[in-house]
Amino acid sequence: MYRIFIVEDDDKIATILKGRMEQYGYEAAAATDFRDLMPQLEAFEPQLVLLDINLPYFDGYYWCRQIRKQSSVPIIFISARSGEMDQVMAIENGGDDYITKPIALELLMAKVRGALRRVYGEYAPQPSAATSGAHAQPSGGSIENAAEITAGGLKLYLSRNEAEWNGSRVELTKNECLLAECLIRRPGHVIPREQLLEALWDDVQFVDDNTLTVNVTRLRKKLEELGLPKAIETIRGQGYKLSMDEMGEPRHA
Repeated sequence: MYRIFIVEDDDKIATILKGRMEQYGYEAAAATDFRDLMPQLEAFEPQLVLLDINLPYFDGYYWCRQIRKQSSVPIIFISARSGEMDQVMAIENGGDDYITKPIALELLMAKVRGALRRVYGEYAPQPSAATSGAHAQPSGGSIENAAEITAGGLKLYLSRNEAEWNGSRVELTKNECLLAECLIRRPGHVIPREQLLEALWDDVQFVDDNTLTVNVTRLRKKLEELGLPKAIETIRGQGYKLSMDEMGEPRHA
């Protein structure tokens, strides 16, 4: 049974959300102390977080950043703010998706089910014997034992959401890891935007195309931290590709 943690200061909305989650067979809990959410979240150990933006003491962006310091759990923002910049900030601060109030409950449930499938279910990245350098991660294993894929010396550790190049490592969000996996599995080839959208959100009708752009920008920044500022190349009107020039390998036509 998946556990959903609800961070919503409107008691009526929180009760409705909790009831709907339980109706679909999930275990749900709502935050009660908005001064310090982390002890509650750590005790509940959720597989997904529903997070409002307008909260007492600290806003949802702040709490999203705190969660991201220690967890890659999917975070879906729920807010009355419908502006484009609000949604961009939600993604920039570590969120995975965004839904506006008044909440369309069926759309919310579709997003919840999709996020859980991507991270824990049938669409979750699985180690493959055919994957370069991939092998299973034993319980309590180190980063070197995590399932990994490589391209031109750039390594992606699927089980840890981390990337490594030239001895340096950087932590990725779940979405960043999914994007990196798509690109690294076909280095030098153009990956269409539609394929990347499907990898992240299953059904493209639920996705703002701008959200993909934001996630790619975030991944670029992470790779730049590793010393690969031009690793992801934009192919106008088509998609993106992992350029092998920087890593000293030939590019595909």
